[in-house]
Amino acid sequence: MNPILNSSSSQSLGVLTAVTKTPSGISGTTSNGNFKVDLYNESIFKISISKEPFEAFSYAVVGTPESTAFNVVETESILTLITASTQLVVSKHPVRFSLQTLDGKVINEDDTFGTAWNGEQVTTYKKLQPGERFIGLGEKTGGLDRKGHAFQNWNSDAYGYHSGSDPLYCSTPFYIGIHQHLVYGLFFDNSYKSFFNFGASNNRFASFSADAGEMTYYLIHAATVAEIIKHYTFLTGRMELPPVWSIGYQQCRYSYYPDQEVLTLAKTFRDKDIPADVIVFDIHYMDKYKIFTWDPKNFPNPKALIAHLNQQGFHVVVMCDPGIKVEPGYKTYEDGLAQDVFIKYPDGQNYEGQVWPGWCHFPDFTKPETRAWWAEQFKDYVALGVDGFWNDMNEIATWGHSLPENLEFDFEGTKATTRRGRNLYGFQMARSTYEGTKALLKGKRPFNLTRSGFSGVQRYAAVWTGDNVSYDEHMLLGVRLVNSMGLTGIAFAGYDAGGFVGDANTKLFARWISIAALSPFFRAHTMINTRDSEPWSYGEEVENICRNYIKFRYQLMPYIYSLFYDASKTGMPVQRSLAINYTHDPLVYSGLYQNQYLFGPAILVAPVESNKELLKIYFPEGTWYDLYTGKQWQGNQEAIIESPIHKLPVFVKAGSVLPMRPAQAHAGIASTELALHIYCGNESTEFLLYSDDGETFQYQQGACATRLIQNHGSQNLVVVGKSEGAYTTTYTTLKIVLHGSNASQATINGKSFSLNQSRHSFFSPLEKYDPINEPDSMGEESVRWTEIDYTPDRLEIRW
Repeated sequence: MNPILNSSSSQSLGVLTAVTKTPSGISGTTSNGNFKVDLYNESIFKISISKEPFEAFSYAVVGTPESTAFNVVETESILTLITASTQLVVSKHPVRFSLQTLDGKVINEDDTFGTAWNGEQVTTYKKLQPGERFIGLGEKTGGLDRKGHAFQNWNSDAYGYHSGSDPLYCSTPFYIGIHQHLVYGLFFDNSYKSFFNFGASNNRFASFSADAGEMTYYLIHAATVAEIIKHYTFLTGRMELPPVWSIGYQQCRYSYYPDQEVLTLAKTFRDKDIPADVIVFDIHYMDKYKIFTWDPKNFPNPKALIAHLNQQGFHVVVMCDPGIKVEPGYKTYEDGLAQDVFIKYPDGQNYEGQVWPGWCHFPDFTKPETRAWWAEQFKDYVALGVDGFWNDMNEIATWGHSLPENLEFDFEGTKATTRRGRNLYGFQMARSTYEGTKALLKGKRPFNLTRSGFSGVQRYAAVWTGDNVSYDEHMLLGVRLVNSMGLTGIAFAGYDAGGFVGDANTKLFARWISIAALSPFFRAHTMINTRDSEPWSYGEEVENICRNYIKFRYQLMPYIYSLFYDASKTGMPVQRSLAINYTHDPLVYSGLYQNQYLFGPAILVAPVESNKELLKIYFPEGTWYDLYTGKQWQGNQEAIIESPIHKLPVFVKAGSVLPMRPAQAHAGIASTELALHIYCGNESTEFLLYSDDGETFQYQQGACATRLIQNHGSQNLVVVGKSEGAYTTTYTTLKIVLHGSNASQATINGKSFSLNQSRHSFFSPLEKYDPINEPDSMGEESVRWTEIDYTPDRLEIRW
């Protein structure tokens, strides 16, 4: 045997000494520990390895094992668990695990080292497969393909991070491996500081390790990346639908004050005809940065202020920091002391850390009584009309950036220290805020945002990428971060458009807004002592560009909201790395094209720096329409595309049907017109159009409407299914727009209609600012269209 495996510094799991078949798998004893394998379904194998009794507790996993048929076949040297789709081969001497297809192709397998301990640290080593790529791991800098790099999970306040910084704010220890037309997922359910090595500094293995705790991980096999994500979110949960207003445009600054500035901001949006739904209150709304208070000078009447904003169609999101100032007489502090809700040192003294208000205590959100207490604190916010909540500084961030590792967390009564609790703190804060405000809002959906989190955070909050910086490289990094977060279950994610740290210039802000308009979470934000960063702050031309892209997002609301519904049901991200749909196409991993993504299934976005007016892009398989001109590009080719500052390269896949509506001042304004933009092509597609009231949980009792839209491609036939569900939409007119067709007639349920021909653009022309030169064109295309009365009944549209 390899002497390394017997050394005192590294001890492997050893050889099998006993094994038992269980209702959900097998349980074994080895010369150096114990293991068990539990089936969650035919595609998910949970592998647990420990020297101690196994622990069943997990904050991350909420999925429960399904009844799964399996067989166990044993020989002298191996055990094989066989399901309907996959098999796990367990060697006995030594114990090693190999996930295989039913015909014996290796999907994922242990290296010779297997699982080993080095002191408390536990590591599992996996053989690098030929040509293997690794994607995912959530909020991690670097490229799409993680091969050759290493990362750690230790949630940190990463102010002004750069394109190689690690770790950042949020940990999702889940990745997807791809090789030889096989895909698998691996989720490491351990919240201690953990490390992932994807062949960094070696060409033998990939590994994942934790400083302590169990080696518990889930191996997932499926035919596609999309199915892997679905299985992973079956384990860790999916979002409930957010309020529709939260996926509109949000305007933030550190900070808007006094209240008159907020009112002026709201009025300017409406006067300038720029859609917006949210104004965010950063920490200056508080009295000396103390949460659950209001500055009596700058915000003397928050209830009247919020009511006025509501009348104009704005919702208010307030900053919520976890630090509770140590200040006798401060109600929240006194109540927290009385209820014994704060994190403690081992000797029972409440921990104090310094942050915005000064020296603070911090609630222990792993304690049920603390979560109940935290919910109570939001009563006054909700009574004032606040329905959006922004959980910040929850890594935990403190001045000095050295949170003591001996702090004690309740962990539902089982007790743990910072070493296990730090990565979970933001996750459990987000949970506490969401569960508390959801109960207080009595049927209305809260919007909840967090900076820090762990796997499963998607159940409770959207996540944004923290304190980014105002330069082009950071803009593109934000795109990759959101792409990667989508691969790890966080469908509602985004970044601060314009950049938080530093000053954006005119071109950078315009480009950033155009990209962010096609992201899940859409917010502009900047810090104190920087220039104004509203859509009109960079001159008339940028204002015009911003208005165009913000309005385009609002036109897409039926499409985008349906994507969020899909995320709530399947875990599929709204912003999708090309690796999801084109997994085995090597060019999607190229550094030239790794920033490209799909916004839903239909829209291809090619982000580009603000100072570049030409971009080399890659069209994956299919046919793609230029959003602005309707020009068609064939897939599987690279091309040079013009990218002037007013035209972000965006394309629509042939065969797609985009449900759209006229842009409104805010998402809460009901629309009477639904437009179906049909991009003609040979590919057949399906899209589920979803509608509900956008603000309550009544959809969970059936008060919603779904319509399956099927494009039968070369048959020139689109079938719009009958509306299913108890919700009645406000649509009275259905507009049908054909892109890429010269048809002059169409039939709808057998009735003939003449098609109008016109020049079409989703964008308004740029205004003329130069007295000599004409403004650049946004582009137009020729389309055919007709309008009919809207009906919830089945429609067959032929042309």
